[in-house]
Amino acid sequence: MVPAHESRAAEPVYRPILAGRRGELEALNHLDPAAVPLLAPILEVGAAVRSTIDTLRRLPVGLLPAVDVTALADGPDTELVRWGVPLVPVLGLAESDRRLVAHGAAARAYGRRALIRLRTGQDRAGPDASTASVERIWRLTGLAPDECDLLVDAGDVCCRADVRLAEARVRRLLEWARRHAWRSVTVAAGGMPPTPSRLPTDEPVRLDRWDWQLWQRLTDTGVGYGDYGVGPAVPGTGEAGDRLPTVRYTADGDWWVYRWSRRGGRGDGRFADLCRTLVSAPHWPSAGAAFSWGDHELLRRARRGAGAGSAANWAAWSTSHHLAHVLTALLRPVGDTGFRHRPDSPQRGRPHGGATRRTG
Repeated sequence: MVPAHESRAAEPVYRPILAGRRGELEALNHLDPAAVPLLAPILEVGAAVRSTIDTLRRLPVGLLPAVDVTALADGPDTELVRWGVPLVPVLGLAESDRRLVAHGAAARAYGRRALIRLRTGQDRAGPDASTASVERIWRLTGLAPDECDLLVDAGDVCCRADVRLAEARVRRLLEWARRHAWRSVTVAAGGMPPTPSRLPTDEPVRLDRWDWQLWQRLTDTGVGYGDYGVGPAVPGTGEAGDRLPTVRYTADGDWWVYRWSRRGGRGDGRFADLCRTLVSAPHWPSAGAAFSWGDHELLRRARRGAGAGSAANWAAWSTSHHLAHVLTALLRPVGDTGFRHRPDSPQRGRPHGGATRRTG
């Protein structure tokens, strides 16, 4: 890969792909100021365009999100230059000419920068066809290659076999990417199952972070890291019908999913019991509430200092911790976990496979 020019400020080290929902956006609003220059979120925007624009205006100063409106039809709402907020347009290889022209106008208005998203599961053309596609993008947007970040999106990786398959595909794409002078190159994948409602309740359940394992196998390539936060990579999936209190808590190499249905009684008491179980677990960070805004809020509930919140709150607190955890992992010295080790306190819960395909 071609590194960023030395005269530029330090590039972000983490590009999470986040759904443009209230919970995920609330987590971004509570970023530690020190984390802002290290993070470049990619927001997938659905139908709620107006509320998304309002939220973007409240993001921390210096945070420059990339915005993906692929799910929306061409029209005034997808002309990002009309939004009036600093952003980076996300460009797909199959975008219409009209959208590419409009995204080019937005890129030039907000600092001449765009992100090209290449999905390994959809954009399966050979290297020459891929080059023709990106040259079309550069021509219609009026951008140069070194004004574009490349995101290689491996999509859902849900088991060891998926990781091996994705690694081979990504490495082939990275060989192609070396032909061009990109501003940066990032590989992203998602490993959270789309249906956590199938997981057991009233006990923490461990899930492998296969997306993290994929990136670790690619570190020799020098690419940046991206993921789907604590959400699934499968488009259109969600848990709207599952209203059980749920926290998806990121640890080193795994997630711990807490879904509480009975223990602690009803309402606030049930969520307080969930949080008490979490804060006493070995994967609770040694910094405790200071680790992230999300951890602060979870500890408050463990001490019954506030109500249980809503599904959007649970997503916000889980995402807040996840962002802080990933940045810590990417920046810390090798061998320093930053987490408590309790030899006398075994990990509670159990690995889970079956319907969620988390087995190797």
